[in-house]
Amino acid sequence: MTFEPKPISEASVGAALQKAERYRVINDPTSAESICLDVLTVSPDNQQALVTLLLAITDQFAEAPAEGVRRAREVLPRLGNEYKRDYYAGIICERSAKALFRSGALGSGEKAYHWFREAMRWYEKAEGRRPAGNDESILRWNTCARLLDRNDHLKPRAEERVELSLE
Repeated sequence: MTFEPKPISEASVGAALQKAERYRVINDPTSAESICLDVLTVSPDNQQALVTLLLAITDQFAEAPAEGVRRAREVLPRLGNEYKRDYYAGIICERSAKALFRSGALGSGEKAYHWFREAMRWYEKAEGRRPAGNDESILRWNTCARLLDRNDHLKPRAEERVELSLE
């Protein structure tokens, strides 16, 4: 059985987006995501809804990281400019790294390290495109750098040394 979502009115978009933010704050990202999808049905290019949707999806990375990364990346092309696409690509990578590292799975520190480095590359791209007075990409880059510097478990895979014998 499938249920067809009921449409909301265009007049309720502002209040709905405020509610979506509140749901994110109280750690109910599935409700926030649902509200954003409702908003995007009546206002497909609403940038606030797209950003909140992307963040709500990343809030759920601990549950299904690979699926979440795919779904979050699907939102990126709809963002209004290159700066936002680069910045939020970094957010996706950073949040994926954090979820992976928190999982404690075997090899999660090495995998998380690579996600953090990818996030930092996106933040550097965003930094070059940032609006005047907007240092959020620098703040995020610094956060990643500090996490990597202070945590011994966040390191790249040590290359295995192979010694060849001449015998």
